[in-house]
Amino acid sequence: MTGDNRAARPPRPQRTPQGLGGVLVATALPYREDASAPAGLAVDHDRYAAHCRWLVESGCDGVGPNGSLGEYSSLTDRERREVARTAIEAVDGRGSVVVGVHGVGSHQARRWAEAAAEDGADGVLCLPPTMYRANRGEVLAHFAEVAAVGLPVMVYNNPIDTKVDLTPELVAEIAQIDNVVAVKEFSGDVRRVLEIRERTAGTGLEVVSGADDVVLESVLMGATGWFAGFPNVFPAESARLFELAAAGKLEEARALYEPLVAAFRWDSRTEFVQAIKLGMEQVGRFGGPCRPPRGPLSAAQRKQVEADMARAVAALARREA
Repeated sequence: MTGDNRAARPPRPQRTPQGLGGVLVATALPYREDASAPAGLAVDHDRYAAHCRWLVESGCDGVGPNGSLGEYSSLTDRERREVARTAIEAVDGRGSVVVGVHGVGSHQARRWAEAAAEDGADGVLCLPPTMYRANRGEVLAHFAEVAAVGLPVMVYNNPIDTKVDLTPELVAEIAQIDNVVAVKEFSGDVRRVLEIRERTAGTGLEVVSGADDVVLESVLMGATGWFAGFPNVFPAESARLFELAAAGKLEEARALYEPLVAAFRWDSRTEFVQAIKLGMEQVGRFGGPCRPPRGPLSAAQRKQVEADMARAVAALARREA
């Protein structure tokens, strides 16, 4: 990570020192055309700040800059830090800001965690080592290094992209590391929610649903959070869905969830960033383009996203009526 000449801000008090639950939105990142920027696209900080504020004002519990949905791997080091700072300043203590600190090695991930702490983040989200299929000892050392910074850490299990599976057994070991408070579970296997809870009983570890299309099932099995993609499109409705599920109001939750699931399934597909940005456009928000390596949706994909979104929008309109 290269240096940043801007003065570090004093950390603000952590809003949720006991955990990172609730609806945290993995924020999509808007760009504006700029021939001098990477791939001709510069981060639009004004739009991004407004989007973060809108999500929290709509009932979500916080935002997560610099995740996969935020295209962190396509940003320069300077851009990546400025995106996190924009989110922290925009939310301004009204919600949690959990910054993605993913890195190839623990030294890189730790430096991002140190930057997040300097800038006033409430916590960090961390994958195992990226671009390397780490073994058990390397995974434990990676998270221990990041956790040593002192911020609450949510470890992120995404075996599809990282080729490293944080199994319930391994999560139970990771949960013994000081400052590790949650796991974002993205394997898609909802059976893991209960097994992780059983194996980590007494540690206080929170299990957070990482995939939109299993959120109801995960919460019913005891997940206490949702690190989410489609709340970029439907924040108020997503907050309501989580509230109903957490309260055990299954009939009401299913009635809201089922028409949304076809759209939510895009959160688990390769083109999830493009699909969510298109969904934002369909509800009158700005989605915009992506930086490489992400290209545009195919005609068939675009048609399917539009159809899935139309079903969701129509169902929500009927609810309001």
